[in-house]
Amino acid sequence: MAKRGRPKKYTEVDIMQQKIDSYFKACDEKHMPYTMSGLALALDMDRKSLLNYSKDDKFFLTIKKARNRVEKFAEERLFFPNATGVIFNLKNNFGWEDKQEFSHSGNISNPYANLNEEELRRLANGK
Repeated sequence: MAKRGRPKKYTEVDIMQQKIDSYFKACDEKHMPYTMSGLALALDMDRKSLLNYSKDDKFFLTIKKARNRVEKFAEERLFFPNATGVIFNLKNNFGWEDKQEFSHSGNISNPYANLNEEELRRLANGK
């Protein structure tokens, strides 16, 4: 069965890497933030297409390094005031999540542990 869909825009890692390097350089020169959408636009594709390239072993490391650079840039902004947008970005683009841990103490007892199935059904039916 033949592959479906459009042919890939990039077939050579070096060409993609040059575009990625140009994107980061332009951001630095213009004092613009690094973003996944901006990176995708610089590569003439959408964000989802960019992420799809990372599934290709040939492009995996190139995309991973670029994503790490964008993530690092966003993470550093967490120390600025009003970081709500940065938090949203990290959660949605990089899998960050809020995590709460709870610890419990004490004993938990089940008053129905010694009842058989028939006794439990009677109890459930109110008989």
